[in-house]
Amino acid sequence: MRRPVVITPDWPAPPGVHALMTTRVGGVSTGPFASLNLGDHVGDAPAAVAANRRALTAWCPAPPRWLNQVHGVEVVPAASIEAAVDADASFARREDVVCAVMTADCLPVLFCDTKGAVVAAAHAGWRGLHAGVLEQTVARMQVPPGDVMAWLGAAIGPDAFEVGDEVRAAFVAHEAAAAAAFRPGRVPGKWLADLYALARQRLAACGVTRVYGGDLCTVSDPQRFFSYRRDGQTGRMAAMVWRTASPG
Repeated sequence: MRRPVVITPDWPAPPGVHALMTTRVGGVSTGPFASLNLGDHVGDAPAAVAANRRALTAWCPAPPRWLNQVHGVEVVPAASIEAAVDADASFARREDVVCAVMTADCLPVLFCDTKGAVVAAAHAGWRGLHAGVLEQTVARMQVPPGDVMAWLGAAIGPDAFEVGDEVRAAFVAHEAAAAAAFRPGRVPGKWLADLYALARQRLAACGVTRVYGGDLCTVSDPQRFFSYRRDGQTGRMAAMVWRTASPG
């Protein structure tokens, strides 16, 4: 097995906070799941998924606490997860507890506070983003929002994410300024949506203005990223964050 290729967030996280996002490179899966597929719910061989997950031990202090993501707003303490639970975000104050979300176009958002006392990871497709998963995650961190920073991982980009009138209408009904995150699509009734811009708006509205990342498109980079919108049957990447007792 090749060593997994990962992305390290470019954000000013305090010492002791560690984060990464996997790419599709460096695993043993084959076919549409080639090669570092971490999703055990997409039809890949279980042995291959298990091997790919074991490869993460090169970076993580413990196995990630996986979620059964349902495009909702449930946020759970990662330390309480024994088996995958229905939720779309987790947070951790304990050391060496790895918060993780899986994506293949939806937006992964990693969080920490400026003191490194709490970390969190959220899965934000448009439904969860609209419903408030980011706001709920910030609330569960229980620190002043001005002390929170967020990193936006690889997701479907603004030139690729075409949605219908109903999606735009839902966001604009919540906040009129969301209209700026939509451009007319290729046909009437369709719009190109900017998930990154929508996430920044939602975070700013709840007091989080230290936001980084948001410049990697899964659809346009098939060599590095899985994309459900592009390929249909495909693997899943993971974005993970954890804290340690001391820097390093």
